[in-house]
Amino acid sequence: MAQKPLLRHILAVPKIVSDDELAAVVNAVAGFTEPASFEEIAGRLSLKFPRRTLQRRLALLVAQGRLGALSARGGRRYQADHSEVGMVAEDPAPILAARDEVPLSTAAKEIKRSVTRPISARKPVGYRSAFLEDYRPNVSAYLSPALRRKLSALGQTSGETLPAGTYFRKVMDRLLIDLSWNSSRLEGNTYSLLETQRLLEMGETADGKATGEAHMILNHKAAIELLAEQADEIGFNRYTLCNLHALLSDNLLPDPAGCGRLRTHAVAITGTVFHPLEVPQVIEDNFEQILATAGAIEDAFEQAFFAMVHLPYLQPFEDVNKRVSRLAANIPLVQRNLSPLSFVDVPRDDYVQGILGVYELNRVEYLRDVFVWAYERSCARYSVIRQTLGQPDPFRLRHRQWLIDVVGAVLRGGMDKKAAAAYVRVQSAQLPQAADRPRFAAMAETELTSLHEGNFARYRVRPMEFQAWQKTWH
Repeated sequence: MAQKPLLRHILAVPKIVSDDELAAVVNAVAGFTEPASFEEIAGRLSLKFPRRTLQRRLALLVAQGRLGALSARGGRRYQADHSEVGMVAEDPAPILAARDEVPLSTAAKEIKRSVTRPISARKPVGYRSAFLEDYRPNVSAYLSPALRRKLSALGQTSGETLPAGTYFRKVMDRLLIDLSWNSSRLEGNTYSLLETQRLLEMGETADGKATGEAHMILNHKAAIELLAEQADEIGFNRYTLCNLHALLSDNLLPDPAGCGRLRTHAVAITGTVFHPLEVPQVIEDNFEQILATAGAIEDAFEQAFFAMVHLPYLQPFEDVNKRVSRLAANIPLVQRNLSPLSFVDVPRDDYVQGILGVYELNRVEYLRDVFVWAYERSCARYSVIRQTLGQPDPFRLRHRQWLIDVVGAVLRGGMDKKAAAAYVRVQSAQLPQAADRPRFAAMAETELTSLHEGNFARYRVRPMEFQAWQKTWH
């Protein structure tokens, strides 16, 4: 029974909104020469909406790309794309209910035609170092300025400066399921969304599925938790990328020593005429250049997409390279508290063919279309959550790590209510500020009474540990 509210939340789709209402809001915003505040827009509208209704209309228009949103002192401000003024969207339905296919540009369609020809008709190609070397951070760009502005407006979660990873952790319960399932699905994993949910929350494997499929999903969970827990330390560096690979490939490689290590031998990729590099030193050199280049890119979305292009192209690891690139694409989003990229609804064929365009043609347009569409869908998925989240509690942020340690110890120790209360009192007494101790104890106890299958992962406990604790607790 406890899973039903979460399931309804995951599958809920907003109701269709009137074309006239959306057009009225767009036209009101377009009447301002500078980005306008919520109050200014409300004052200019001919149609009068309740405050929450107007907030939802503005959020929807931002998600559809018809309005831009900027964070500023005093709250969010909105600006219009003047090509929208006086027009009604061709499809008025919210973005979650619209465009079930990735809309492809002319260039992407050309790439698709090339990479879907029979392999015998495609010319074998090797790795071209010039593809990487020709890219100049903050001079070259795979995403246009307009696209970057659009993605930035979609991804904004707060007008405040918050510690890295704050928003990522706030949507963690939902994100663990979404990203683990979708990234695994893109690799051909056959677990359903509900089977993934039960595996992550209850440790239950699905009948008739290969053991490796469960490992793949659980490995994603561990890698996502690394991004959340070490948001201040992660980056485009060897530590982060190698450890992401180690977590994602755990128990999935023929040679366990290959987890987290650059490959030292040749690999072949099925379904393509592309042949990756074979010389270990050249692989090493190009890997270091990818990290240096990515680290120098200032724009979060250009940085994310660069990782999705160049990590799979180099194939620095024996296997699991695309999975590493999808998690690595979230690094700049985690660090800047932007909405995460969970690859929700991304068609596997489009993703694979976009990657083939990079492999065989060194062209990014197809993968770029997939990336932009995927981010739109992800933002629409989390916008509902974002509207219901309160402002971050500075006290909780300050004591976050201690809370994780204390609650995690209670769970792993299988403590009952009496033992937990005593333990929390002892641990609270260790805080340096006496005034913080009673509030911390209350916060920890409240957290313990609020735990369920969908939110315990942030305390770094395994499903079996949580289930054992529940039996004692109840």
